[in-house]
Amino acid sequence: MKHQRQFTSDNCSGICPEAWAAMAEANISHEPSYGNDAWTQRAADRIREIFEKDCEVFFVFNGTAANSLSLASLCQSYHSVLCHEHAHVETAECGAPEFFANGSKILLLQGAHGKIDPAEIERAVKKRTDIHYPKPRVLSITQVTETGTVYSVAEIQTLAETAKKFGLRVQMDGARFANAVASLGVAPADITWRAGVDVLCFGGSKNGIALGEAVVFFDHDLARDFDYRCKQGGQLASKMRFLSAPWLGMLKDGAWLRHARHSNEMAKRLEAGLRKIPGVDISHAVQSNVVFAWISKPVEEKMRARGWQFSTGGVTPGDSRFMCSWDTTPADVEAFVAEVRETAG
Repeated sequence: MKHQRQFTSDNCSGICPEAWAAMAEANISHEPSYGNDAWTQRAADRIREIFEKDCEVFFVFNGTAANSLSLASLCQSYHSVLCHEHAHVETAECGAPEFFANGSKILLLQGAHGKIDPAEIERAVKKRTDIHYPKPRVLSITQVTETGTVYSVAEIQTLAETAKKFGLRVQMDGARFANAVASLGVAPADITWRAGVDVLCFGGSKNGIALGEAVVFFDHDLARDFDYRCKQGGQLASKMRFLSAPWLGMLKDGAWLRHARHSNEMAKRLEAGLRKIPGVDISHAVQSNVVFAWISKPVEEKMRARGWQFSTGGVTPGDSRFMCSWDTTPADVEAFVAEVRETAG
């Protein structure tokens, strides 16, 4: 049986109506190239309004570029970046952060449920201070984490304060930043610059945009020459309006938060259904649009044989990951839960 929508990744979903309509509108006429168009200016201004800050905004093609180039802008080759051991910049970017930073080393921190333990920052900074070891320079925080948990305002503040105490800059990988804002119900500024974050990689593709992320610098000095870095890294789109216009469509009337709330709600619905099935265990608190759960191998195999798609054995070995998207429906969730219940006997 082939199912129309799946739970493998929120990257698998299509383009949401607001982003699609904005792209279509941007396609009507000729516009200046390389980001000198009105769409890009308006989208950047809207991001400034949302964050209540005169920030520098750059649009790039994907999250790996956003993370890698932003980290490179904060580091020299002899520096190191501290991040959680399960962070995307460590496990899923093929060494791109190190490559674009000319060799800056990634140092790994631990912490339960994908969250960095603040004490790990001090441990890593003080582990060695001699000239033979790469000097810690940046703390990278993943919000939402790779296990779907969400840092609270206080947790971000604590991490940033600890980082700043040791002279570290703070970068945030916000591939699912919209889901975090929707989950916490706070202003975007409260978990970024007001909490001590220097630069945010604001994700759009996992929330209904076709492709494109926004790199947001809250400190103008840190953004110096970042446009050159984007060009050198192959991230300066000639028809930039098709990266930026969808952002304007998403941000104009709050669609970005509506879609994030919806995907979060679908994950909670999925969690509630799975919890009622004997032998299924939820592995992490469901605070965003993802559910990590343990299901038996026979059930897993039967579900795949029935055409359901999801990933197993990633961040937490043995667990399966079920991602909800902006277009996941209650019927999708109910059908999936019903078949897990049936195959579980």
